[in-house]
Amino acid sequence: MQPRPQFVVLFAAVLSAASMWFYADQILVAYQRADAATHQRPRGNLSDLYPRWLGARELLLHHRNPYGDDITREIQKGYYGRALDPTRPNDPTDQNGFAYPVYVVFLLSPLIAIPFPLLMVTFYWFLAVLTAASVWFWLRALCWPLPLIDIANCILFTIGSFSVVQGIKLQQLSLLVAALLAASLAATVSGSLFAGGALLALATIKPQLAWPSVAWLLMWAASDWRARRKLVFSFALVMASLLAGAEAILPGWWRMFAGAVARYSQYTESQSVIEVMLDQLWPVAGGIVGRLGGRILAAAAVLACTAVLWRLRREAADTPGFASGTALVLALTVLVVPRYSPYNQILLLPAILLLVRERAALPSQSRVRRLAYSLGVLMVGWQWAASLCLTVAYLIGFRMWALKGWQWPFYATFALPVWVFALVFFYAQSESRRSAQPPLPKN
Repeated sequence: MQPRPQFVVLFAAVLSAASMWFYADQILVAYQRADAATHQRPRGNLSDLYPRWLGARELLLHHRNPYGDDITREIQKGYYGRALDPTRPNDPTDQNGFAYPVYVVFLLSPLIAIPFPLLMVTFYWFLAVLTAASVWFWLRALCWPLPLIDIANCILFTIGSFSVVQGIKLQQLSLLVAALLAASLAATVSGSLFAGGALLALATIKPQLAWPSVAWLLMWAASDWRARRKLVFSFALVMASLLAGAEAILPGWWRMFAGAVARYSQYTESQSVIEVMLDQLWPVAGGIVGRLGGRILAAAAVLACTAVLWRLRREAADTPGFASGTALVLALTVLVVPRYSPYNQILLLPAILLLVRERAALPSQSRVRRLAYSLGVLMVGWQWAASLCLTVAYLIGFRMWALKGWQWPFYATFALPVWVFALVFFYAQSESRRSAQPPLPKN
């Protein structure tokens, strides 16, 4: 008896996820530790939750300014194991200061009494469960009902993707923001506009990831004010409460936050995916090609998306047009956000799910569109092919060879967001044209 296709996919999903986690634990981390030891780079808890947790604890319990240099040094002692020394050339450039809006402390306040070693373990599993739940939220937001086994496959591939593995291991709040956006969109599509607006406001703890979606949803709500105004009211109410509460506990916090963001941009040399790709293609003139060209292309992408989204703004929440607009906004966010870290690519998930859902229409598409889709599949699948190859090599005894190939799963990291954006852009554009057509006359 031949195995059912769903179970073949389930086996592939389990194998892919297992190989990715093995690669991350045994190959990538081993390389990073060896490289840090060679160059005498400090390694502490390396948890991205720690700077936010410590800043929240010191502000709420001891009324200390989380943006201050003294807190930054304390953060470094936990994150890196010691304060950074500018006289050591191999020390990291990322100062790891508290570079979030201060109202993030309201979300973290239940955690400040927990010892951080225990919190690390708890938050690790919390992010894993939350990310699994976000897959279900996105399926709801896309109005794509699937059998349980197919939902399990989607969850396994998501949890086993490098962006999520990295995000969980680093305990990145990007995964929390992605889940809040997914829950907001799922609530909106289900008709719970008040909940959708409230969750959207909470997602602004990482403004650079949330505000493109905020702009899209507010434009969508304004296009049918009477039916959709609850989303705007709830967003404004929760946002005003967060801002007022932040001002109450730390007056003038927004100036400190702006300064922290400016310093963060300087010491991390923040670049978007487009800028990094251009730097790699034309590494000349000290990166000026990447910076200038990246900003021009980013502006062009934003303008092109705005035109498409304007035509989709009247679409009902449970239509393919609204789903394509949402996926396009999130793919654009990954493309232009001034931070190219792979963990931000969790926001590509709705676009990828949307493209997978529409694969049945491929035979009717042009040869160029089918080829582009096939290349996109290869780019998404490369991370698992590379991690599986390295895992097998490691397990059968070629450990040094596997360690030398630690970069393999990264090879499609920068091309993938560009390709997914292009595919979902043309899909959304076709939906916008369809929505602009006048309805057929009734007989």
